[in-house]
Amino acid sequence: MRILGIDPGYGRLGYAVIDVVRGKPKALTYGVITTEPKTSMADRLLEIAADVRGIIGKYTPERLVIEELFFAKSTTTALKVAEVRGVIFLLGAEAGLEVVEVKPNAVKLALTGYGKADKRQMQDMVKVIFDLKKAPKIDDAADALAIAWCGAVKQ
Repeated sequence: MRILGIDPGYGRLGYAVIDVVRGKPKALTYGVITTEPKTSMADRLLEIAADVRGIIGKYTPERLVIEELFFAKSTTTALKVAEVRGVIFLLGAEAGLEVVEVKPNAVKLALTGYGKADKRQMQDMVKVIFDLKKAPKIDDAADALAIAWCGAVKQ
Protein backbone atom coordinates (compact mmCIF):
# COMPACT_ATOMS: atom_id res chain seq x y z
CA MET A 1 0.00 0.00 0.00
CA ARG A 2 1.22 3.51 -0.81
CA ILE A 3 0.41 6.16 1.78
CA LEU A 4 0.74 9.94 1.82
CA GLY A 5 1.16 11.35 5.33
CA ILE A 6 0.49 15.02 6.01
CA ASP A 7 1.45 17.11 9.03
CA PRO A 8 -0.73 20.14 8.28
CA GLY A 9 0.49 23.71 8.61
CA TYR A 10 0.43 26.88 6.57
CA GLY A 11 3.98 28.12 7.13
CA ARG A 12 5.40 24.60 6.92
CA LEU A 13 3.49 21.52 5.91
CA GLY A 14 5.21 18.17 6.38
CA TYR A 15 4.63 15.43 3.84
CA ALA A 16 5.82 11.86 3.38
CA VAL A 17 5.04 9.13 0.90
CA ILE A 18 5.69 5.59 2.03
CA ASP A 19 5.19 2.11 0.64
CA VAL A 20 4.25 -0.71 2.98
CA VAL A 21 4.83 -4.21 1.66
CA ARG A 22 4.17 -7.16 3.98
CA GLY A 23 4.30 -4.83 6.97
CA LYS A 24 7.69 -3.35 6.04
CA PRO A 25 7.69 0.41 5.42
CA LYS A 26 9.87 2.21 2.92
CA ALA A 27 10.07 6.00 2.67
CA LEU A 28 9.82 7.07 -0.97
CA THR A 29 10.00 10.81 -0.31
CA TYR A 30 9.50 13.28 2.52
CA GLY A 31 10.00 16.93 3.20
CA VAL A 32 8.23 20.20 3.83
CA ILE A 33 6.25 22.66 1.79
CA THR A 34 6.96 26.18 2.98
CA THR A 35 5.07 29.38 2.30
CA GLU A 36 6.18 32.94 2.94
CA PRO A 37 4.60 34.78 5.88
CA LYS A 38 3.97 37.97 3.91
CA THR A 39 2.01 36.10 1.23
CA SER A 40 -1.78 36.26 1.43
CA MET A 41 -3.50 33.23 2.92
CA ALA A 42 -5.29 32.60 -0.39
CA ASP A 43 -1.96 32.45 -2.22
CA ARG A 44 -0.47 30.24 0.48
CA LEU A 45 -3.36 27.80 0.09
CA LEU A 46 -2.90 27.83 -3.70
CA GLU A 47 0.80 27.06 -3.30
CA ILE A 48 0.15 24.24 -0.83
CA ALA A 49 -2.58 22.80 -3.08
CA ALA A 50 -0.35 22.86 -6.15
CA ASP A 51 2.52 21.18 -4.34
CA VAL A 52 0.36 18.48 -2.71
CA ARG A 53 -1.46 17.88 -6.00
CA GLY A 54 1.95 17.37 -7.61
CA ILE A 55 2.97 14.85 -4.93
CA ILE A 56 -0.31 12.96 -5.38
CA GLY A 57 0.14 12.96 -9.15
CA LYS A 58 3.73 11.77 -9.03
CA TYR A 59 3.40 9.06 -6.35
CA THR A 60 -0.27 8.00 -6.76
CA PRO A 61 -0.95 7.02 -3.13
CA GLU A 62 -3.98 4.93 -2.18
CA ARG A 63 -4.46 6.46 1.25
CA LEU A 64 -3.99 9.97 2.63
CA VAL A 65 -3.37 10.20 6.36
CA ILE A 66 -3.62 13.61 8.01
CA GLU A 67 -3.08 14.60 11.60
CA GLU A 68 -6.07 16.03 13.43
CA LEU A 69 -5.83 19.55 14.74
CA PHE A 70 -5.02 19.08 18.42
CA PHE A 71 -4.21 22.51 19.78
CA ALA A 72 -2.88 25.83 18.68
CA LYS A 73 -1.29 28.74 20.43
CA SER A 74 -3.99 31.03 19.10
CA THR A 75 -7.41 30.87 17.50
CA THR A 76 -6.00 32.50 14.38
CA THR A 77 -3.39 29.76 14.01
CA ALA A 78 -6.00 27.05 14.56
CA LEU A 79 -8.30 28.54 11.93
CA LYS A 80 -5.51 28.83 9.35
CA VAL A 81 -4.38 25.23 9.93
CA ALA A 82 -8.02 24.16 9.62
CA GLU A 83 -8.16 25.93 6.24
CA VAL A 84 -5.09 23.96 5.11
CA ARG A 85 -6.69 20.75 6.31
CA GLY A 86 -9.76 21.58 4.22
CA VAL A 87 -7.62 21.98 1.12
CA ILE A 88 -5.89 18.64 1.83
CA PHE A 89 -9.24 16.87 2.33
CA LEU A 90 -10.47 18.29 -0.97
CA LEU A 91 -7.34 17.11 -2.81
CA GLY A 92 -7.68 13.65 -1.30
CA ALA A 93 -11.34 13.44 -2.33
CA GLU A 94 -10.56 14.70 -5.85
CA ALA A 95 -7.92 11.99 -6.25
CA GLY A 96 -10.24 9.27 -4.92
CA LEU A 97 -7.99 8.54 -1.94
CA GLU A 98 -9.08 6.94 1.28
CA VAL A 99 -8.66 9.78 3.79
CA VAL A 100 -7.80 8.88 7.38
CA GLU A 101 -7.44 11.27 10.31
CA VAL A 102 -5.16 10.41 13.22
CA LYS A 103 -4.78 12.05 16.60
CA PRO A 104 -1.31 13.27 17.59
CA ASN A 105 -1.18 11.02 20.66
CA ALA A 106 -2.21 8.01 18.52
CA VAL A 107 0.74 8.72 16.21
CA LYS A 108 3.12 8.85 19.19
CA LEU A 109 1.63 5.67 20.63
CA ALA A 110 1.92 3.79 17.29
CA LEU A 111 5.56 4.79 16.88
CA THR A 112 6.97 4.71 20.39
CA GLY A 113 4.42 2.86 22.49
CA TYR A 114 4.00 6.04 24.55
CA GLY A 115 1.28 8.60 23.75
CA LYS A 116 3.24 11.50 25.20
CA ALA A 117 6.59 10.88 23.50
CA ASP A 118 8.74 13.94 22.86
CA LYS A 119 10.10 15.11 19.49
CA ARG A 120 13.47 13.41 20.03
CA GLN A 121 11.87 10.03 20.77
CA MET A 122 9.69 10.40 17.69
CA GLN A 123 12.64 11.26 15.45
CA ASP A 124 14.64 8.33 16.81
CA MET A 125 11.80 5.90 16.07
CA VAL A 126 11.22 7.34 12.58
CA LYS A 127 14.90 6.74 11.87
CA VAL A 128 14.67 3.13 13.09
CA ILE A 129 11.33 2.23 11.47
CA PHE A 130 12.32 3.62 8.07
CA ASP A 131 15.95 2.51 8.32
CA LEU A 132 17.25 6.03 7.69
CA LYS A 133 20.89 6.99 8.18
CA LYS A 134 19.70 10.04 10.13
CA ALA A 135 16.37 11.45 11.16
CA PRO A 136 14.90 14.22 9.01
CA LYS A 137 16.25 17.60 10.11
CA ILE A 138 12.87 19.31 10.07
CA ASP A 139 10.34 18.05 12.62
CA ASP A 140 7.44 18.44 10.21
CA ALA A 141 8.95 15.92 7.76
CA ALA A 142 9.65 13.42 10.56
CA ASP A 143 6.11 13.94 11.83
CA ALA A 144 4.70 13.29 8.35
CA LEU A 145 6.62 9.99 8.18
CA ALA A 146 5.21 9.06 11.58
CA ILE A 147 1.69 10.03 10.49
CA ALA A 148 2.00 7.91 7.33
CA TRP A 149 3.24 4.95 9.39
CA CYS A 150 0.36 5.36 11.83
CA GLY A 151 -2.02 5.24 8.88
CA ALA A 152 -0.34 2.06 7.69
CA VAL A 153 -0.70 0.24 10.98
CA LYS A 154 -4.39 1.27 11.20
CA GLN A 155 -5.21 -0.89 8.13
